[in-house]
Amino acid sequence: MKLAIVTAYPPSKVTLTEYGYHLVKHFRLQEEVSEIILITDRTQEAKDLEFEGEGCKITVKECWDFNSMKNVFKINKAISETKPDAVLFNLQFLKFGDKKIPAALGLMLPLMCKLRGIPTISLLHNILEQVDLENAGFTKNKILQGIYNFIGTTLTRFVLASDVLAVTISKYKTILEKKYDARNVALIPHGAFETPPEPDYSLQEGPKQVMAFGKFGTYKKVEVLIEAVELIRQRTNEDIEIVIAGTDSPNTPGYLENVKGKYDHVDKLRFTGYVAEEDVPIIFGESAVVVFPYTSTTGSSGVLHQAGSYGKAVALPDLGDLSILVKEEGYKGGFFEPESADSLADAIQSILTDDAYRITLGKANYQAACSLPMSAITQMYGDFFKAIALSKSEGFTLDIPKLEKGISV
Repeated sequence: MKLAIVTAYPPSKVTLTEYGYHLVKHFRLQEEVSEIILITDRTQEAKDLEFEGEGCKITVKECWDFNSMKNVFKINKAISETKPDAVLFNLQFLKFGDKKIPAALGLMLPLMCKLRGIPTISLLHNILEQVDLENAGFTKNKILQGIYNFIGTTLTRFVLASDVLAVTISKYKTILEKKYDARNVALIPHGAFETPPEPDYSLQEGPKQVMAFGKFGTYKKVEVLIEAVELIRQRTNEDIEIVIAGTDSPNTPGYLENVKGKYDHVDKLRFTGYVAEEDVPIIFGESAVVVFPYTSTTGSSGVLHQAGSYGKAVALPDLGDLSILVKEEGYKGGFFEPESADSLADAIQSILTDDAYRITLGKANYQAACSLPMSAITQMYGDFFKAIALSKSEGFTLDIPKLEKGISV
């Protein structure tokens, strides 16, 4: 199979870049994949394709730009030139831009591929029905929220034109099937990016690092984390370093610089900026606890799966998609009330001051991550692509529930 993957890719700063990297990393090892056509956004620096071990050929087609209205034409042209056997889209609603028209045009691509007869799977990381538009930085205006929801419903129908629409959370599948009467929605878990050898769960000497990782400023606000650690410092003698790893959300440029100024007086507060792929294991490995200072959620959490891969205890709000992931995939953590520094301080303190509890959480999260490695997830996509090709050649309709259970067509 000659597989095209449409995704942002490192060193891009566009959303879902890291997930795109791991899709390519593991698809290249699938026996059925003879070549990967990486249809990706333009970056000044070269794409990160330094993988260990042998794998299939990877052809890079840098052809689109965030917020460009030409993306739909350029991506279509790349698909026409490379003639893939199948296409996988790595999507969310702001994948191709945070402006309405570029974002909308990009989401029409799965329909176009389907109309051309190319087996097409779209992985949709969030659905608008589960996004808090105000907290996610879209708009506070109720009328505009209604317009966004109408547009989102229309765009969802475009993405649903894929042969298979994959979602990572069972609730999304239920909503799409009920609202859109969809019968092509498959639940394929997020998967753990890496499954390194089980750590010894010990901490390095020096301050205990309390780390948050991601793109901040919309529904991910680090002020509550900083204030929670300051409360712990008042209560205890714990030596703590606060590590903010990542960058601004595209919707809130300048957010972290403002936070730096506001909390300039706080001791042992470190902002790492963008974290390169090779530095991710270091950031997680040095952390005592990974914190999710979220006010809402917009999809399955890659950061939670990463924390699990490195055997880390987590502190997270009991809300939305995070709550579902914990229940469905076996992750464990200290829970707190969103936006409450006191509640978050309690959750972090209970982990930092009790090594046995911290290690218990870390072990549970490592086991949860290991149960769903990315290699297994990409194999699931490969099985779906084979079933789609067979259905097209023999003229029958896919039975998604049977495929999800691993029953051959």
